[in-house]
Amino acid sequence: MEVANQSIVAEFVLLGLSDQPKLEKTFFVLLLSMYLVILLGNGILILVTILDSQLHTPMYFFLGNLSFLDICYTTSSIPLVLDGFLTPRKTISFSGCAVQMFLSFAMGATECVLLGMMAFDRYVAICNPLRYPVVMSKAAYVPMAASSWVAGGANSLVQISLAVQLPFCGDNVINHFTCEILAVLKLACADISINVISMGVANVIFLGVPVLFIFVSYIFILTTILRIPSAEGQQKAFSTCSAHLTVVVIFYGTILFMYAKPKSKDPLGVDKQDVSDKLISLFYGALTPMLNPIIYSLRNKDVKVAVKKLVTQKCFAQ
Repeated sequence: MEVANQSIVAEFVLLGLSDQPKLEKTFFVLLLSMYLVILLGNGILILVTILDSQLHTPMYFFLGNLSFLDICYTTSSIPLVLDGFLTPRKTISFSGCAVQMFLSFAMGATECVLLGMMAFDRYVAICNPLRYPVVMSKAAYVPMAASSWVAGGANSLVQISLAVQLPFCGDNVINHFTCEILAVLKLACADISINVISMGVANVIFLGVPVLFIFVSYIFILTTILRIPSAEGQQKAFSTCSAHLTVVVIFYGTILFMYAKPKSKDPLGVDKQDVSDKLISLFYGALTPMLNPIIYSLRNKDVKVAVKKLVTQKCFAQ
């Protein structure tokens, strides 16, 4: 009855960097610049993987999906953050918050699975090169990519459905830039143990399993590379998977840094830690998608050739 007498939350207030208002304009410029680089870099990668027939292979098909995913992931949150930096009162409707949570959660889970699929592609290419055209045929790699999106979306649908069914009847201030699901769950005036258990299971499936799969795949890959007699052959084989390995290290390394670092036990240091956590989360969501196209462009000769060809064609067309 006590809950029934309280007003139901219709919108949330995003706290952002309210205690550091002078920094918001600086972060607006920095984040906007990163977002434009993300759109440009990933947009170019998508174009070259579609337009260049030499890049119509499983690896570049997965890369095109990764670039599209990065654009969707950042677009689900960065415009909201940018608007919040310029708006005195940062509010978002309950339904808008649910949609934003669904998109970011779905894109994050999908990327975890997709990186695992890309590791399998590199494993087959290096460890079983003669069987590669058969194992990684179009009938195989297209459903593999599609299943990544379906799995990520299904997981997000379950988590967000459980979250929006909770009663929110008291505090509506989210201590974050966006509708981060853990920050939202803290505001629920009900038991969230089912949500915590569900997210724990999802983390094992979408974080633990892909990491283990990637780790095992690269053990076999490295073992195979070391058996190649010539140093030139080893370097050529490793170069085909170095870009993916770099992206994996940055993606999972940042996640581990965010969630595995020790929490401050000093009450006076909690506010500083909150600001630190929010900034790490903010730039994690932009840094990895920004670096992905740069890494694949710098470490992949085929992509560099395709980009030069695309630029040259545009110049001659004008």
